[in-house]
Amino acid sequence: MPPLWTIPAASFQWEGCDLEALDLPFSACNSTAMNTLAHTAAVPSAMHGRDRNRAVIRAWLYAVALVIFALIVVGGATRLTESGLSITEWKPIHGVVPPLSAAEWQEEFDLYRQIPQYQQINRGMSLDEFKTIYWWEWAHRFLARSVGVVFALPLAFFWLTGRLEPFLKPRLLAILALGALQGGIGWWMVASGLSVRTDVSQYRLATHLTLACVIFAAIIWVARGLAPPRYEAPPSRASTPVAGLILLLTFVQIYLGGLVAGLNAGMTFNTWPLMDGAWIPSGLLTMQPAWRNFFENVMTVQFVHRIGAYTLFTVVALHAVFSLLEAPAGRQTKVALILCFLVLAQAAIGIMTLLLAVPIGWGLAHQAGGVAVLAMAVVHLRSLRGEYPERYRLAGA
Repeated sequence: MPPLWTIPAASFQWEGCDLEALDLPFSACNSTAMNTLAHTAAVPSAMHGRDRNRAVIRAWLYAVALVIFALIVVGGATRLTESGLSITEWKPIHGVVPPLSAAEWQEEFDLYRQIPQYQQINRGMSLDEFKTIYWWEWAHRFLARSVGVVFALPLAFFWLTGRLEPFLKPRLLAILALGALQGGIGWWMVASGLSVRTDVSQYRLATHLTLACVIFAAIIWVARGLAPPRYEAPPSRASTPVAGLILLLTFVQIYLGGLVAGLNAGMTFNTWPLMDGAWIPSGLLTMQPAWRNFFENVMTVQFVHRIGAYTLFTVVALHAVFSLLEAPAGRQTKVALILCFLVLAQAAIGIMTLLLAVPIGWGLAHQAGGVAVLAMAVVHLRSLRGEYPERYRLAGA
């Protein structure tokens, strides 16, 4: 074998160093070659570190989503037990500590006895009965504060230790801002029932519930996007737009459910499939102006919620069938089928909840089912869109 320096220059081609073109000895390109090799060797290491960080961040986000899921379910319990007005003051910091003495309990009870809900509905309630509804509302607010802690503190840690990729920062900050806004909307909702009304405004309750679900969905969206890339072509060109429509319909149905809860509309017209003895009951547009019926008329709000359920199920079922026909063995088809099953189960729970006039167990199952459908709708659309691209940056690269 001839000495290395006698090999023709044309035999070598390093990135950024063409020996034949430069007519230089091999040793002149040693530095460039070694730098290229070092760069190439560093890429897998950087990718491994990035993947490890993504896995940790993804697990953290799913944990936050789980706490929000619990928060939404407990929020449903506070509504069903009429507990939401039991704490009449907003103390974001000091309110984390419940009453610890008999005098403190009596002080909270005296504040509650000043609002219309006590004076018109719960007059004569004992202190022990008050404690029951107080603990539901305290648990709801405690979980809300917990969400802030389990999101904000790890976010600060990941940010300061350089574990967040640049594209993640604005997304996570936006979620944090929505969480702060949600706290204000929660008190705005409670305040609507402290002076004139005996319960909270259905407009504000539906807004509060929907924003909670928006935050939940945003967290699932980002977390699912951080999964290892497993992109699979959608079953058809229409699959992704239809999945987006399903997600939109799910949000609309959640908002309508908030209106139903705010008006106690599930306590009336407890028959199915007929409503008030008809497929389309009379009296749907008795209020003037007509738009008020869709937000304030108990019959109309429940009827529209039923129509929303039928619409969502029809779209999801057709989407699953077409996916099965186009790609019977595809991963996205399996997700579409799971989503269809969840919507069907949620519809069955909703019907039972209505027929039984909303007992607390069925009511909470219906609320939890709605959030489960939302989570799967988000996962489905995110999977069709694909995971976040493999972005990484090497020091000095």
